[in-house]
Amino acid sequence: MTKFLQAFLLLLFSSPIYGQPRDLVAAEPGAQTTLPDAPFAEAPTTIFPYSDRTRYFIAGQANIVFQAHAPFHSPYDGPNSLQGRGEYKTSLVGTLFLGYQVNRNPRYATDFIADFESAGGRGVSQALGLGGFTNLDVVRNPSLGSKPYLARVQIHQTIGLTRELVEAERTPFSLSTQVPERRFELHIGKMSLPDYFDTNSIGSDSHLQFLNWTTDNNGAWDYAADTRGYTYAAVLEYHDRSWSARYALAAMPTVANGIDLDWAFSRANGQNFEFELRKSLLGHLVSPQRKGTVRVLSFVNHAHMGRYRDAVNAYLSGQDPKPNISAHAKFSAVKYGFTLNAEQELTQNLRVFTRVGWNEGQHESFAYTEVDQTVALGADYSGRAFSRPNDQIGLAFVSNAIKRDHQNYLRYGGLGFILGDGNLNYAREDIFESYYTLHAWRGLYYALDLQFVDHPGYNKDRGPVLVEAVRMHVDF
Repeated sequence: MTKFLQAFLLLLFSSPIYGQPRDLVAAEPGAQTTLPDAPFAEAPTTIFPYSDRTRYFIAGQANIVFQAHAPFHSPYDGPNSLQGRGEYKTSLVGTLFLGYQVNRNPRYATDFIADFESAGGRGVSQALGLGGFTNLDVVRNPSLGSKPYLARVQIHQTIGLTRELVEAERTPFSLSTQVPERRFELHIGKMSLPDYFDTNSIGSDSHLQFLNWTTDNNGAWDYAADTRGYTYAAVLEYHDRSWSARYALAAMPTVANGIDLDWAFSRANGQNFEFELRKSLLGHLVSPQRKGTVRVLSFVNHAHMGRYRDAVNAYLSGQDPKPNISAHAKFSAVKYGFTLNAEQELTQNLRVFTRVGWNEGQHESFAYTEVDQTVALGADYSGRAFSRPNDQIGLAFVSNAIKRDHQNYLRYGGLGFILGDGNLNYAREDIFESYYTLHAWRGLYYALDLQFVDHPGYNKDRGPVLVEAVRMHVDF
């Protein structure tokens, strides 16, 4: 109990040294946003104010998450199981965002971006045992420690195709406050692909919104990344008045969930294409002022991957003592999939979103998490309805699944980089998540989060489990 109180007090009263602008997800430059129907006095949302008029950008964030769950039904477990005994863990992520605008001409703006990060603490069960893990801030390899590292370093170049300019929000990834309505944007360097792809204003920010991996990202999108979530890539975007398209070529890890990247792009690479349409999805059923967006993404990964069926066949024939997919990896193996991401404002305060994802599921889950199919539905409600415009309530349901070959691999005792109970009585992994985020003062936010997980790790024999969390977030 003493350790529990110490962790809880650390969460409430620690003084983080890093910070970030309120929303880490890059807003669409030039995209229109809906203003509140009723005016509110605009409260500061960062500890220290900063100017949009300077060449440089300095900001930061700190996010502390304390999570716990009670003992749950678990007749057996394995090396990659969510532990059936009660446990609690605290994670801390701090990021320093730096940017400098080399060329300030809005038509041909050039930004240099460099971000430093520290990720410490732990997730429950060392971030194992769930396809939809409960804390997006947790690094999946705890042996890396909390030593600061270079998270992003990149050049961002705008190439305007028209003299007509539109207003844009300054973000850590784009420093211009005016951009051409029609333009190309090029990002080259170290980055996280969810900075630009599969973004969603309701479900993409684990610092102020949902915490689950498969609520904030599409679980079936096995995007190129090292174990910390970063890669080296080139992203080319085209933006028009009501639509955008983007393409990325990125480096893949050398092994599943690895920290090292394969620089031989001829044999290992991740390619992503996304089309985005910014238009109300409900037509005349809602007010014309209510914005809607739909995004369709496809990905193709080439990497040194194995197939679940090959590993199972080798085990059943006696070649391997237990299924081991890494023993059957081949260069230039191909894994592909598709995702749908949509969001819609319904009223002044209520927004809804959905994500649907599918991948071929024959090759091993390699970079993000072990999900072959996913469906997510969620909503948030603004505190402006009760005179707290920076408070927010969220509710989401996610259902994840894996394909038959993946199921058989786990049933016979195989281990993925996230899952492995030693056996499997298969069922879909269903997750309900809710949160309340409270704006306490300037850039200080607190939140309560609850996640109910049925069939953790797709195993009907284990669970359900309720995971409770308290979060403190600071924007500098």
